[in-house]
Amino acid sequence: MNKYFFILLFLSSCCFYGQQKVFKGDPDVAFKNARELAFNGARKQAQDTLLLILTKYPTYNDVRSFLASTYSWDGLYKKARKEFAQVLKNDSDRLDTWEAAIKNELYSDTPFSALEMANKALKYFTDNDELLYLKASAQEDSNNQEEALKTIEKLLEKNPKHKKAINYKNDLINKLSHNSIGLRSSVEVYSEVFDPMQYYLLQYGRQTKYGSINAKVNFSRRFASNGWQFEVDLYPRISEGLYAYLNFGTSESTLFPKIRYGAELYKSLPKSFEASLGFRSLKYSEITNIYTGSVGWYTGNSYWSFRSYVTPDNAGSSISGTINYRKYRKDANNYFSIDAGMGFSPEIYRFEFEGNQNAIINLNSQKLNLGYFFTSKNDKNAWGIRSGIVHQEISFDPGSYLWVFDIGLSWDIKFR
Repeated sequence: MNKYFFILLFLSSCCFYGQQKVFKGDPDVAFKNARELAFNGARKQAQDTLLLILTKYPTYNDVRSFLASTYSWDGLYKKARKEFAQVLKNDSDRLDTWEAAIKNELYSDTPFSALEMANKALKYFTDNDELLYLKASAQEDSNNQEEALKTIEKLLEKNPKHKKAINYKNDLINKLSHNSIGLRSSVEVYSEVFDPMQYYLLQYGRQTKYGSINAKVNFSRRFASNGWQFEVDLYPRISEGLYAYLNFGTSESTLFPKIRYGAELYKSLPKSFEASLGFRSLKYSEITNIYTGSVGWYTGNSYWSFRSYVTPDNAGSSISGTINYRKYRKDANNYFSIDAGMGFSPEIYRFEFEGNQNAIINLNSQKLNLGYFFTSKNDKNAWGIRSGIVHQEISFDPGSYLWVFDIGLSWDIKFR
């Protein structure tokens, strides 16, 4: 619509209504003009017109309700609350006003008031879909996700094809699923010397109000022998923007360290950055300490990170590093990743370390990995596929290299 029309509309509104203390004119025409002004960015002028109409027609509830909505859009929640309350006092049989008034309470971060209003509205409009949806939203915002799920399930009993409610139910179930079980499997194929090596992991995780805990069982088949390792990872929340990583593992097999442990602190920084600093310790015939740190950066749907490992030694320190990039889709469980790195990583047991850990830690290597991770429609199941290639120096033949090709699959399921 021509921009000059709105200029004329505004000027005409000023001429007819702007200087009046009591409205004179056709209220319906003035209301129509005010709506057009509000929807085209002239909200203050629209509100002036609506208030003027109400000087003569104080019970024109459509006008007062729309005025309240414009206040809510502008973040003037107290003003909106006052006008909504007057409309509903005059006429409680107004579904759209109840909905707008409840949303105003949700927008203003007063979920208990929103819940109270939703319950009142449902006395007039029993089991109304939109009111039940808003009630569930208020219950969730009041830290009562269990009750929110019951309300959404009640809505879906009556209207099983309600798309918003179906998506909301899945989201609530996902949030309430504090337990998970995960499986990982991977195989490495070597260009020479070694037979294929197999790795498997079974993991149980639980989210708590203090952070998450993960218990893991690792199994490896390498060098014609089998080995088991048991680990626990903790991610305690310390304060806003600060959390830790704690790890402890043990094994009776020479394929793994007898004991491994580690700790790291993560801190959120301005401009969507995150940094960490910590260590890992591996005990074979002797203890090797590895110091690590990382810097991460979130930008839009992308995440960049760099992690480095430094291992002190009498002959000098060994340094390795990895750059990782992730491109997220709908959430943190759906993404594509690529990482490239050089040097030893304490998370990978590719050789027999017993008595050789210093030589192995100083080995040269280069790697490139690709990964794709995605979830089911209801977000209960998560899958991943990862593949990579490594150019690895041989531990018993320094200066000689081989190629390692690996592929891995993962699956996690969440449950309550």
